[in-house]
Amino acid sequence: MQILFMCTANSCRSILSEAMFNHLAPVGFEAVSAGSFPKGQVLPQSLVTLQSAGISIQGLASKGNEAFEASPPDIVITVCDKAANEACPVYFGPALKAHWGLSDPSEVIGDQATVSAAFVITLKHIETRCRAFLALPFDQLDRNALKRELDRIGAL
Repeated sequence: MQILFMCTANSCRSILSEAMFNHLAPVGFEAVSAGSFPKGQVLPQSLVTLQSAGISIQGLASKGNEAFEASPPDIVITVCDKAANEACPVYFGPALKAHWGLSDPSEVIGDQATVSAAFVITLKHIETRCRAFLALPFDQLDRNALKRELDRIGAL
């Protein structure tokens, strides 16, 4: 099963989601990420946060929709923050779609400790959702039930 995490810049939240998901995922599950307006580089604090958590940063890059052209995703999860009124990208296709909104830790203003803490909190939130997703009884869920579960996880 392929999951596409989408956000606007693909430099922080979607990158953190891709890396965490792949860190936790069993064989047969894979995540990629993309942005509607990719920044072209991953934020250094995203990489530092992942490395500090023991998560591989190999292959992570800020990219656009070409990330899934060769292999369309089964599920598209947007991670933009609704409260910030971001223009969250939408992929129109047969994939199931869900929204797991996250505040943007790169917008936190403060000293390095404050910014680092915001990234760690975001990564822990992502971990909670990824673990909930990976614990689902996929063989018992039809498409509608899976969509309900995705929406439920997005509210965690």
